[in-house]
Amino acid sequence: MKLLLVAINAKYIHSNLAVYSLRAYAEKFQESIEIGEYTINNRSETILADIYRRNPQVIAFSCYIWNWTTVQELLEELPKVMPGRDIWLGGPEVSYEGEKILKKYPHLTGIMTGEGEQTFRELMQYYCLHDRELTDVSGLYLPGKGLTGPREAMDLDEIPFYYREPELFANRILYYESSRGCPYRCSYCLSSIDKKVRLRSFDKVKAELDIFLKYKVPQVKFVDRTFNCNHEHALQIWNYLLENDNGITNFHFEISAHILTQEELSVLEKMRPGYVQLEIGVQSVNPETIREIRRTTDLDRLKWAIRKIREGRNIHIHLDLIAGLPYENYDSFVISFNTVYGMEPNQLQLGFLKVLKGSYLHEKILDYGIYYRSIPPYEVLYSKWLSYKEVLRLKRVEEMVELYYNSCQFRHTLQILVRAFESPFRLYERLADFYEEKGYFVHSPSRVKKYEVLLEFACLTDPEKEALYRELLTYDIYLREKCKSRPSFARDLAPYREELRRRERDKKEHIDVFFYPVWDMERLQEVEMTETAEAVEGIEKPRELPVFVHFSYEKRDPLSREAEVKYKFFASES
Repeated sequence: MKLLLVAINAKYIHSNLAVYSLRAYAEKFQESIEIGEYTINNRSETILADIYRRNPQVIAFSCYIWNWTTVQELLEELPKVMPGRDIWLGGPEVSYEGEKILKKYPHLTGIMTGEGEQTFRELMQYYCLHDRELTDVSGLYLPGKGLTGPREAMDLDEIPFYYREPELFANRILYYESSRGCPYRCSYCLSSIDKKVRLRSFDKVKAELDIFLKYKVPQVKFVDRTFNCNHEHALQIWNYLLENDNGITNFHFEISAHILTQEELSVLEKMRPGYVQLEIGVQSVNPETIREIRRTTDLDRLKWAIRKIREGRNIHIHLDLIAGLPYENYDSFVISFNTVYGMEPNQLQLGFLKVLKGSYLHEKILDYGIYYRSIPPYEVLYSKWLSYKEVLRLKRVEEMVELYYNSCQFRHTLQILVRAFESPFRLYERLADFYEEKGYFVHSPSRVKKYEVLLEFACLTDPEKEALYRELLTYDIYLREKCKSRPSFARDLAPYREELRRRERDKKEHIDVFFYPVWDMERLQEVEMTETAEAVEGIEKPRELPVFVHFSYEKRDPLSREAEVKYKFFASES
């Protein structure tokens, strides 16, 4: 008997922790279990053909909002090409509407609900040992019989290490779990259902971290919903990582920043740059919204903690916002955006409310006047407080934030350009309008063209500083790469050709000429008077003599991926 666990991931580099955990827990039957991993970018007929070639007798799908559409396509076709096979579903997307799904797909054998390891092992006993009936297995929705019974929460230490394929370690993001449950009750989140936090013992975690570190896995993402809710547990793991850094692996954690202790901050401050990423859900700064979604946030403490982390310049900070929450209208969201932008994260995710089955918010949608898409990922269309027109406008803003802020390709230019607007949000809102007017949402600009588009936008907005914006964009683009051809907006280097030829020592570097101190944001922003520069409108005039700046591409900043600026000097000092 062969059972195929089917995981359809969002991207190739992702792995599916659930199917590996199920297989590990049912290790007695591992010879009968295969894993098939695909992505939502694979055509459903391609996945169907591969499942057919594998010829399993039992097929089990891991179902999430990102793959449910593809899974449903396969559910329609599988019985046609593989009649008589048992088909099971499991995962958060099917755990809360079991009866409805079984009615829609009557050929399903059943649905595994909630925490799946023990249920799956007993299912394997049913198939391989024939020592029980399906009705004896708790945690199943069965056609015509309903739920067989609730499944008790398990001891996480009972689950063996998930990954046994070393080839996974080389080119995939691996997901890891050191706890389950969440002490918070956020109304939009399924984790709030399981309020009791269960921990994997530190000895287990330490041994498994050693495997990741030994094999130099590029990135490990902890899926713990609030990693630092147990401070002792978080400190043990962070201290262990600090003491055993392999110089390569990156670890990602979702945390609550306002509960960070000074001791935790002190450990984080010592981490190698790029070793740790922190994802922090701010979601909103509107007090009424925060109360309604049942969050607890000390905004002042959160700002303080993020500022302390940022001062270390060693940790990637990812901050989240959610548009469409109760009591958050357009103007309120603008305030939330500007507040979070002011915290200067490495990445700002402008997300949209997803109305998840089983969540408390799902039960309140009529009260909130929330309408959402009927297909995954069930994203908000509008609410009492936010119209569909405003949601569409925020979608445009989101795209601008992704292209220009989160890409980290325009960091220096944006720091100056934002000063031409009343707030950061208005910059991205107006940039979205500009894209709309020029048709760029339909005909997306190429990589280099995005720099040219931003220059055009900046010159329309702030025409007196065109020369400065040209230098800032030149600086930004060469921080990312040694361009094969000179960008159209960059200065003509012909007058400096002999000097550049004399100074260039390595093909893995680039030397350019600047008259503004674009490498020094503090000088540009704080206005420092010098003998060769005068402050005008908050920006220094260019120098009379050029500055030669060396970009080295052998060594990059682990957070921004920018080239190292090795040194700079004035032509008169050469």
